[in-house]
Amino acid sequence: MRIGIGYDSHRLVEGRRLILGGIDIPFEKGLLGHSDGDVLCHAIIDAIIGAMGAGDIGKHFPDTDNRWKDASSIMLLRHIVDLVKSKGLEIVWIDSIIITEKPKITPYIESMKDTISQAGISPAIINIKAKTNEAMGFVGREEGIAAQAVCLLKEIRS
Repeated sequence: MRIGIGYDSHRLVEGRRLILGGIDIPFEKGLLGHSDGDVLCHAIIDAIIGAMGAGDIGKHFPDTDNRWKDASSIMLLRHIVDLVKSKGLEIVWIDSIIITEKPKITPYIESMKDTISQAGISPAIINIKAKTNEAMGFVGREEGIAAQAVCLLKEIRS
């Protein structure tokens, strides 16, 4: 068994769509990022990469590479899931948290799980929680959104 932890945060800005867990959430601001800025998928990707012992998301998808400009984070996650399988590993569990004051995320959680499953992770092994930051820090001031994730991998016996 291997465990990895992931974290991501991005600034909220006008003129961008808000993408979380691969879905478009109606909101007046979106997350600024090189790709689509999906902090949930990025935290999950980082947790998986960490459990593999393969660096971090920036190593695999550097923001200096235009191939990843405005890329779908579900596509990036799919790439990492394929890498997991190629290494003889299997994702056992993902637990994650989206931290935001607004918008309210709970109504979208099941849709996020369904969309994340398009990257090859069963919705049955994904947990997503939504929390606020109790009006503290950059999240509390509604300047950005953060996410954390933990991933458990196991080696597949041949």
